[in-house]
Parts: sequence; C-alpha cells; structure tokens
Amino acid sequence: MEAKHRALVEARCFVLSGLPPEVTIKFINPYFEGSAQALMAGMEESAQQNPSKTLEVQHAIAEGDWVAVHSHVRQKPGDLGAAVVHIFRFEAGRIAELWDLGQPVPEKSPNQYGMF
Repeated sequence: MEAKHRALVEARCFVLSGLPPEVTIKFINPYFEGSAQALMAGMEESAQQNPSKTLEVQHAIAEGDWVAVHSHVRQKPGDLGAAVVHIFRFEAGRIAELWDLGQPVPEKSPNQYGMF
C-alpha cells in the first residue's frame, strides 16, 4: 500500500475496530488528554454530534515514517468548514503519534488561491 494512503487506512481501522489493550498512541491536541482512549472518545462524540460530517483529502505527503494529510472538514452540509492537517508518525507499521491542527475557512479572504 502506498505510504500516503497508509495513514488514512490505519486511522479508519483504528476507529472502526475499537482499541485493543496493546495499542498506545500519543495524541497531541491541546483540547484532549493525550491517549488513544481520549482520541476515540473525542471522535465518537464528534460523530454523534455531527453525523453528516465530511472530510475531503486535499493533499497527502509521506516521507519515511511520517505522513501529513491536508483536508477540508465540514461538520454539516453547507458549512464553510475548516482546513485540517493531521500529522502521523508510524512505528513498526502502526500510528505512534498523531497531531491535528485546524483553521476555520473564512467567509471572505483577500487570498486569491483560497485554502485548498
């Protein structure tokens, strides 16, 4: 599998399959405790509150054990959404660390290129 798709596939499997006890991950986000369990709880809560949420991958970059994914996330249809970057570090073929950062899409912007 191509490295740029590995992060997306593993993240989806990670969320859908639950958390086996041996899974450890450093989740780096200032709004959550930094464990895999906190990541799962936050994702489940978000999915319940925003069942129509969409994530459109715009770019994916892979280098060695690192993968960065730039996405357009909308909580519900019609939202301007946010530009989100997920940075994954892999160890032994599994996600070892995950960072996420986001920036709201403004209604108006002087930048002619937009965010995507």
